[in-house]
Parts: sequence; structure tokens; C-alpha cells
Amino acid sequence: MTLTGRIEAVVLDTLDVDRLADFYGDLAGWKVLRRDTEWITLETDDGRRVSFQLVPDHLAPRWPGQELPQQYHLDLQVDGIEEAAERAVRLGATRLATGASWITMADPAGHPFDLCQKDGLGEAVELFAITVDAPDASALARFYADLLGIEVTYEGPEGALAAGGVTSLMFQNVTGYTPPAWPDPARPQQFHLDILVEDLDAGQARAVELGATRLEGGNDNFRVFADPVGHPFCLALGD
Repeated sequence: MTLTGRIEAVVLDTLDVDRLADFYGDLAGWKVLRRDTEWITLETDDGRRVSFQLVPDHLAPRWPGQELPQQYHLDLQVDGIEEAAERAVRLGATRLATGASWITMADPAGHPFDLCQKDGLGEAVELFAITVDAPDASALARFYADLLGIEVTYEGPEGALAAGGVTSLMFQNVTGYTPPAWPDPARPQQFHLDILVEDLDAGQARAVELGATRLEGGNDNFRVFADPVGHPFCLALGD
């Protein structure tokens, strides 16, 4: 038995699961693994999973402020960010900002994501990382690295990276960081991670030892937690 977990999916909140799943499926070419009225899961070319859950009181983030903060974003790599941005707009995205080698967009549910330049990809769209906001990026990177059995492979003034296998989690320092207060709809989560473990009791003990807090909710198959800076995540039974 292992006490470390593995990410099953990153889950995005939305008022319209079909629209958001179709947006990312059309933009990135991700394939549908599961579709029902309240939950849709897509799979990337390298086997990672992105899910969309219906949240009737979902409030879209207002990037870049902290009144309704983004809390996380997806970094998508493309060859030709301007062309990709134009295509994203046609599919329902909104352009927010332009950087030296990236363009920040908002998807149809309001979640920001970055289109990042990577030469040689052709028409492919690759998920580079899930990037999580934090008051101390290095500390949060170490929490998830320990929980998932991966390594902190980069630490710098702007953030940190924890990676292993296909898992790639980035953490960025955010001044004035405001945590979610799930399930309070006035301070909603925008996303959560579903993490599989072989034993829920052992997984819970390990998560709490590392600094997580058990939250209300769950059943015999999963439990809900907040990481050390307030982002909810679920531990679920898996092989």
C-alpha cells in the first residue's frame, strides 16, 4: 500500500458543462471519456483528465483581482499563439492580456487560461501544467509533491513547479491572495483536484500530516479536504 496519491482529474466549475467541455474539446482536441448532465470528463493526448462539473451558483472569476480570484489556470502550449487565440475567440473565449510569449484568455465559464508558445507542435495543443495560485508557491509545491510522490523541480521568485511522470503542477506567487471558502457561494472554489489513493484512512492521515484540513462532504468512496492555502481537493478510492 502506498500513502501517496495520483491525480485523476482537475475539475472546473461551470454553469454549463456541455458548453465548457465542447470548448476545450474543440480547442485542444481532447476526447470525451464520460458525459452526463452534471459532469463531463475529457482526456488529453498524454492521458491526463480534465473534468467539468455543474455548479448552479457558480460565479466566474474576475481576473486579475482578488475579489473573485481565478485560483488556478491551465497552461496550454501551442505553436502560433495569435492563431490559437483567434480560434479560441471563435469558440467562445475572451482575450484578456498579452505577454512576451503567451496570451491570457478566459474560457466560456470565465476561467483564465494561457496559450503559451512552443515551437514545433504543428497544430497540436498540449496541456503543459495546471497552475495554482498561492501566497507561498514553494511551500504549496512541497505539499503537493509530498502528497503525490513527485518532485519539486523548480523554485524561483515567480513560482515553483512540482512534476513527475505526466503530472505537472505549477504554483505562482500571488500578492494579496484570497482563498476560497468552500462551500460558501460568496467565496467559491473555481476548481479542485481529484486525487486517487488506495486507502482513504491512510490518505487522510497523510494529507492532514502535511497540512491539509478535512472538510464536510464525501462518502465511503471519497473525502473532501482543503490544502494548506484553502484550495479544496478530494481524495477518492482508486487502484
